Amino acid sequence: MKRDFVERIKENDQVKGVFLVKEKVMATSKEGAPFLKVKLADRTGEIEGRIWEGVEETSKLFKKGDFILIEAQAVTFQDRLQLRILTLEPYPSEEVDLEDFLPKSPRPPEEMLEELRRIALMIREPFLFRLVFSFLEDEDFLRLFIKAPASRRLHHARIGGLLEHTLSVVKLVERIRGHYEEVNWDLLLAGAILHDVGKVRELGEGLLFDYTDEGRLLGHILLGLEMVQEKISSIPGFPEDLAMLIKHLIASHHGQYEWGSPKRPKTLEAELLHQLDNLDAKVTGIAEFIRRRGQEGEWTEYHRLFERFFYRGKEESLREGL
Repeated sequence: MKRDFVERIKENDQVKGVFLVKEKVMATSKEGAPFLKVKLADRTGEIEGRIWEGVEETSKLFKKGDFILIEAQAVTFQDRLQLRILTLEPYPSEEVDLEDFLPKSPRPPEEMLEELRRIALMIREPFLFRLVFSFLEDEDFLRLFIKAPASRRLHHARIGGLLEHTLSVVKLVERIRGHYEEVNWDLLLAGAILHDVGKVRELGEGLLFDYTDEGRLLGHILLGLEMVQEKISSIPGFPEDLAMLIKHLIASHHGQYEWGSPKRPKTLEAELLHQLDNLDAKVTGIAEFIRRRGQEGEWTEYHRLFERFFYRGKEESLREGL
C-alpha cells in the first residue's frame, strides 16, 4: 500500500516511495552541471524531482511512463516544493496498485452519466434529442467518455474528468435557463452535452493522459465535428440549418482564434456555451491549483498558464473555509 502520497509531502520530509514518471528531461545548471529533471505523480498530484549524482547512469534506468522507487528529501527552491532524489531504482508495474496512481473524479461515473441523461431528456426538439442520445446510448463512445480526462493539466485532469466537466457545463446551462428570452435552450443544452465529445479521441487511455496522433494533428474540435457529422448522417431528415447551428457551437466553443477555436461564436447560443465552458474550466482549474499540495502561506506559487499568483487567504480563514 502506497504511503508517501504527493499531497502529504512537506518541506524537509524524507520521502521513500513509488511514483509514476510523467516527464523526464536532461538539463544543465547555471554552473554547467548536468542534472535530471523529472515530474513524478500519483493520484493526489504531481511534484518535480531532481537528480544530481550519477546522472547518465541513472538516466538509463528508466523512461517516461515508468514507475520508480526513490529515496529523496523534500526541499523548497524558488518558492516551489521539489524532491532532491538520492537513490532511484525501477519498480515493476505488475506490483503497482494502479488505484494509487490514477486521479479520479470524486463522483462515480455511473451516477454522473445518469444525471446527464436525466437532464438530456428535457430536450424537446426531436432531431437534437435523437442526436444527443445517439451518443448517450452508444456503448463504444460511453466506454471512453466516462473514463476520459477533460484536459491533461489545466482542469479536470483525472479519470472521469470529461464527464464531470460536461455535466458541470450542462448544469450551468440549467441554472440560467429562461434568463435570456432570445436563447434556443434546446440548442444550447445539446451543444453543452456535445461540445467536447472529440476529447475521447484526442487524449489516450494510458496513465499519462498523452495526446493521440489524431489528437495532436487535428485536435478535439475537429474530431468532435467529425463525430457529430457522422451521427447526423445516420438520422434521416436531419435539418441542414439545425446541423449547421449545432456544429457551429462545437467549432466556436473555445471562443478565440488564439485559444484554438476555428471560429468565433456568432450566435447567442454559441457565445453562451463559450462563456459557460470557459467559466467551468477556469474556476475549477484555479480551485484545484489553490488546493494543491506543498503550498503554504497566503499566496500560491506562480501559475504559468494563468500567468499570475492566486491569493489563498489567511491560514485561519483557509481552515475555517472563510
